[in-house]
Amino acid sequence: MSEDSGNSVDRRDFMISAIASAALATKASAANPQGTMPSSANTLPAVPQGTAYTGDVIDGKKVVSALDVNDLEPGQKHLLYFQGVEMPTGQHWYVSVTVAKGAKPGKRAVLVSGVHGDEMSSVHTVQTVMNQLEPAKMSGTVMAVTDVSRPAMESMQRRWPNSGRGMDLIDMNREWPGNENGATAPSRHAWLLFNRLFRPNADVAIDFHTGTTGFEVTAFNIAGMDVPEVKAMVELYPVGQIFDNHVYPGVLHNAFMDVGIPSFTPEIGAARVLDPTMISLFVEGTMNVLKHHGILAGPMGRTGKDVNVFVGNSAFPILATAGGVVEHLVKLNDKVVAGQKVAIQRNSFGEVVAEYTSGVAGEITGQRSDAMSEPGNPLVFILFNKATPESAEVYPE
Repeated sequence: MSEDSGNSVDRRDFMISAIASAALATKASAANPQGTMPSSANTLPAVPQGTAYTGDVIDGKKVVSALDVNDLEPGQKHLLYFQGVEMPTGQHWYVSVTVAKGAKPGKRAVLVSGVHGDEMSSVHTVQTVMNQLEPAKMSGTVMAVTDVSRPAMESMQRRWPNSGRGMDLIDMNREWPGNENGATAPSRHAWLLFNRLFRPNADVAIDFHTGTTGFEVTAFNIAGMDVPEVKAMVELYPVGQIFDNHVYPGVLHNAFMDVGIPSFTPEIGAARVLDPTMISLFVEGTMNVLKHHGILAGPMGRTGKDVNVFVGNSAFPILATAGGVVEHLVKLNDKVVAGQKVAIQRNSFGEVVAEYTSGVAGEITGQRSDAMSEPGNPLVFILFNKATPESAEVYPE
């Protein structure tokens, strides 16, 4: 999930990201009023042109250090590795790239997962979409990357284990669009992927996520609904909630938005597991998006019009005030009112040590899935509508 951590390091990183984002926004603000897509010309350096093969082959798949999908043979699927940042040993982290190149020209869609290493349903969603594509019948291109944060995925943990100053854990989804000369490997890795793989090949982009380890979320999309191109896409998903908020600087979908590429983030249940029911909803919605852009032909599947979508612009966090076993009194997607009891907590004797109530009227969008909690852990998130939402809200993780 795209919530930020509440500890001091993450607050520092958030402020750094916010300052950088504000500088980019200042450049574009005069020409780009609220609700429009900014121009890519004023935000990032020029994109390298053309495909660069390193000459290496891994498991029979060629390795590239830059990719232009226009160089690939149409009407086929192409399996490649992209050469990312170096490890401490001097070897590289490689990410998997699948390109379904249509027989006819058209829009280019980029599907991303694995930015967090514990989010398996997001990976499987993208894989399922790609397995259903038939390039010979397509107009345009769909490129998928399913393992962005490779070292985090190897241990199925959320953050990138960076060894720059001892072992540090860095949230890759606060690093975009990265820094070519950044102080950490994840920052440089983000720059390489964004500028040599994602940005050059995207007319539209979707960055898939799930809840984090120990915290489960329902099926929802995070999107800036004030951008018409984005609103049109998220409404094509048959899921129950939309979080209408631009969230933080530094997340991948905002890096795309900052260079004029419409983008949003689906959230697909719990971490570390596959949720077939939720996955099917996001596969259906993503296929609808590809049809919307003319990449695929055929009738639309179910959309937001077929479900009772709840749209909220803010999330109300409930944090544990005690240690103990957590008992939820509501379920994901349940409607709640202000003052309603949503959880209790018991100590080792079975005594109730804390009771938790909602401070708002809304719908449950996330719950702690670990049965125990210490003070300060998020227990519940409630999606609701705030009269005057802040431009960037920071949520405990």
